[in-house]
Amino acid sequence: MAGLSFRYGGAAPVLRNLDLALRAEDRLGIAGANGCGKSTLLRILMGLHGGWQGSVTLFGQDCRMEQEFMPLRGRIGLLFQDSDDQLFCPTVEEDVAFGPFNQGLTATDVESRVVQALTELDLVHLRHRPIGHLSGGEKRQVALAGLLAMQPEVLLLDEPTTGLDEAARERLIAILLNLRQAMVIVSHERDFLDRVATRRARLHDGVLIELF
Repeated sequence: MAGLSFRYGGAAPVLRNLDLALRAEDRLGIAGANGCGKSTLLRILMGLHGGWQGSVTLFGQDCRMEQEFMPLRGRIGLLFQDSDDQLFCPTVEEDVAFGPFNQGLTATDVESRVVQALTELDLVHLRHRPIGHLSGGEKRQVALAGLLAMQPEVLLLDEPTTGLDEAARERLIAILLNLRQAMVIVSHERDFLDRVATRRARLHDGVLIELF
């Protein structure tokens, strides 16, 4: 993206002239105060916010309109800050399978993807659990399993450790370190970003400041 700026209505700009290039296998960690625009940035990259200025280029294609983002969304996975915005099927298995089915995979391939994602996150025991019976941390992990099952090329992760206990957090770190996808990871947890990020930046006053 280049020269990206965004504001809500007549408010002060949330993002000011941001430039960002994400390389293959980058794990870019972004920190910043609450309300500084981190989630907004991820939603723009997914094509879920309109009204921004500048340019967004995904996989070599300039994107601005909904119809330009839509064909690329299967190649990008966004973990929402609130898992309830992401989970809508009756059971864990159905929710994790939803994305792969919409990618046109066969039932056999979908089954394989579901089992693999649930196994990686140690969630097999929740496979038939109703979504409404999950804890906040469990919902977080199921939402991530749904993304991993789609095998996107880029992951946008908004506070992925929220609600996780120590064991689940360590499992997540191990998974992220082993994945080859490029990632943008928004988190308030400095030690988490220290362990998983290959690049670090801070969003402050609408400006993205790369740290290292």
